[in-house]
Amino acid sequence: MPTRQLFDQALDDLNEKIFRLGDMARSQVKDAMTSLDKQDLELANQVITGDLQVNELQAEIEEQCMLLIATQQPFAKDLRKIVGNFKISINLERIGDLAVDLAKLSLRIGNEKLIKPLIDLPRMVELVREMITQGLMAGKNENTEEALAMAAKDDIVDHLYNQIFSELLILMIEDPKKIHQSTYLLFAARALERAGDYCTNISEEVLYIVAGKREDLN
Repeated sequence: MPTRQLFDQALDDLNEKIFRLGDMARSQVKDAMTSLDKQDLELANQVITGDLQVNELQAEIEEQCMLLIATQQPFAKDLRKIVGNFKISINLERIGDLAVDLAKLSLRIGNEKLIKPLIDLPRMVELVREMITQGLMAGKNENTEEALAMAAKDDIVDHLYNQIFSELLILMIEDPKKIHQSTYLLFAARALERAGDYCTNISEEVLYIVAGKREDLN
């Protein structure tokens, strides 16, 4: 089999692993939010233990990227694809870490009655999940417009974070007994706001792969 064909197959395999990692990150974030909303402590523990698989796959992707660079000595766009996908995998792994943080907050709140219905936090989660999918598809199709559209959604995530912050601040002022749980919910919102930033980083890598230049979209 020609060397170029083997290299293209290796890139396809790398891309497939990136999508698998993206699916894992999406699931982790969703399950972490469910554990908080439904106060499902068993599910929270599953998210925490499941982070090991996320880390293992990201390490596998990292190793494959280093091997491709060392053995194939790619240049120009091929090199950008490897480096860009490696950095995308790092951002996905970090989103997985934030899902673990969210699950740990679920455990800290435990079975204590929630001080308010969780409305905006689940909306943030769905946006983050949409952004992961949209960003990875933009990378696969080398679609810079789609990547920019995904990054723009981070503004909505930030708006929801600010809205949650304001609501919880009012609750804490009105009733000091709610400060303890409000603080945990603020941490949860902050974790999801950071997840949105990591998604935006994925868009930046797509632009780098396609155009060969760095842009700060955050």
